[in-house]
Amino acid sequence: MIAAQKFVIMGVSGCGKSSVGAALGEKLGVAYVDGDDLHPAENIAKMSKGLPLNDEDRWPWLGKVGETLAANKGCAIIGCSALKRVYRDKIRETVAEPVLFIHLAGSRAVIAARMGKRSGHFMPGSLLDSQFATLEAPQNDELALTVDIDQSLDGIIATILAALENKIS
Repeated sequence: MIAAQKFVIMGVSGCGKSSVGAALGEKLGVAYVDGDDLHPAENIAKMSKGLPLNDEDRWPWLGKVGETLAANKGCAIIGCSALKRVYRDKIRETVAEPVLFIHLAGSRAVIAARMGKRSGHFMPGSLLDSQFATLEAPQNDELALTVDIDQSLDGIIATILAALENKIS
């Protein structure tokens, strides 16, 4: 078991944050929190109408993401788009301990195909371009891991677990 580590599964909508977070949580014996559940109703209503969120919409939500991670004294996993560096900085500052951002990266075509297959999600595929336009991939000076999502869920989890073993051993 990995002791006292905080993980954010990040990336654009449709990249698999919820599936990967839940599967990783199961492997590590840790509950996964879906950051979508922390959005205020106004944010969900806005995205449901096909309107992208702006920074003003995101700040309270990002604070809640950080507070949720910080409240867990052991290992914790949360899904959050964390598209910009300043968003990740906000989460890191709120948590006040190291946070590993696991960036689920894929091409627009792969993610659009995945979004086209899911149903019942408030985020329409029409907002995918705005997500990619906002995305600032983690930089070398950030505690981050980038994983290519153009593989099976088991492959993604195996890649993450192998990288975690390398980071903590």
